[in-house]
Amino acid sequence: MLKTVDRLLLGLVGLVLLVLGGAVLAVGLGLGPPSWWIHHGSSDVLLDVAERTRWRESGWWWPTLLAVLALLFLLALWWLVAVVRRHRLAEVLVDTGDGEGALLRGTALEGVLADEAGAPDGVARARVRLAGRRTAPRARVQLLLEPHVDPGEALNHLTNRALDHARGSAGLASLPAKVRLSGVKHRAERVT
Repeated sequence: MLKTVDRLLLGLVGLVLLVLGGAVLAVGLGLGPPSWWIHHGSSDVLLDVAERTRWRESGWWWPTLLAVLALLFLLALWWLVAVVRRHRLAEVLVDTGDGEGALLRGTALEGVLADEAGAPDGVARARVRLAGRRTAPRARVQLLLEPHVDPGEALNHLTNRALDHARGSAGLASLPAKVRLSGVKHRAERVT
């Protein structure tokens, strides 16, 4: 969802800037603009004095302008935070029992969990992503299954073996997981 919004906003901003910049460049190079266009020649300014001061005396102008600018600022800030924020958990805090604790790399736990989840016959690929806080991680697991595999058995192996081992080895009270099961695309078999 966030990638879609990010690409849509970047595309829209880029398109608007390209059209406006290209139009201003074309008028500046001497091409005749249409009658409705805001520029009429190479020496024309974007907004003349009359256009800039036309709404200044209206009571709604300044609150509306400030509200639109504040909304644009908040949207830009939300976009920046969403892009910069990490989507993967970098490390997991493991309780060592001595009150200190140890840090386990999130990618290491993801790799071990993916290897164990992909071990049963018929699991073509397993992907694991850790999210959340380092004291309370959450797992997102995607299993790609062969056509002959019972999804219940693959899910049972994941929950009763792989997730239990990961939770126990990291000393976590719980390790909630979202699991997505999908099948390998294959061609239809010929029956003779």
